[in-house]
Amino acid sequence: MARTAHIVRETSESHIDLELNLDGTGQTDIDTSVPFYNHMMNALGKHSLIDLKIHAHGDTDIDVHHTVEDTAIVFGEALKQALGDKRGIRRFADATVPLDEALAKAVVDISGRPYCVCSGEPEGFEYCMMGGHFTGSLVRHVMESIALHAGICLHMQVLAGRDPHHIAEAEFKALARALRFAIEPDPRIEGLIPSTKGAL
Repeated sequence: MARTAHIVRETSESHIDLELNLDGTGQTDIDTSVPFYNHMMNALGKHSLIDLKIHAHGDTDIDVHHTVEDTAIVFGEALKQALGDKRGIRRFADATVPLDEALAKAVVDISGRPYCVCSGEPEGFEYCMMGGHFTGSLVRHVMESIALHAGICLHMQVLAGRDPHHIAEAEFKALARALRFAIEPDPRIEGLIPSTKGAL
């Protein structure tokens, strides 16, 4: 069965059209109308090997927050939908990714229980503006929204970093690499759900 999803979400604040294929090669077509976020979501697709198509627009004349948040919500929902009953996946994975002076670690459990812990971002990171519109506080908000709507446990830790762009990008790439291995089929448990409960 194909592990794919296509979700369209429309509100008074944004319109999100998102397609993904968990068994892809990292092909991306990203236009969120927020240039820095395009860069981050492109990295997420590329390094997770998830084929990802996002066309999104919203009330960015007010603030990019709604469009960024809603895109993360839909990505999480699509990830959950494409995973189905999670039969045969590895489930747990972690990745530590450097970007020059920045270093981020992501640990993922495809558990069905949403939880997100983010730590280590330097003081003031949340106020930094990247690309003219994207604030550092949105990085954590994206991680929380993905975890909540995908039903996954995510621990994200910034271990080092000075440049806000590098820190944010290392976080997205660490999430990507952790997701790549967590959602990957495990040939040793083919057809089985990786839980002592028998369900995730």
